[in-house]
Amino acid sequence: MAEEALTIVSGTVEDNVSDRQVEFVGELDGEEYQFAVQYDMLEALSGDVPEGDAVELFERYSDDILEAAQTALGRDMEQSLVVVSENDLD
Repeated sequence: MAEEALTIVSGTVEDNVSDRQVEFVGELDGEEYQFAVQYDMLEALSGDVPEGDAVELFERYSDDILEAAQTALGRDMEQSLVVVSENDLD
């Protein structure tokens, strides 16, 4: 049986401008986890600095972000906030 993929819980994507990250709730195997994707990662994926369009960049690169988020979660599934950075990209 294939491993389940991480999915975004609908309506949970938010731009946290003050912390320079996009936050969302992800679900994996019936469990929900809180994630934060740093602006640096969005810039690494897009080549552009997020300036009022962080959620749009997040949505455009969501497949890559979800893969990296699952990698970050795999390091420690007990953390209350899983921070996803460009180091988590393959």
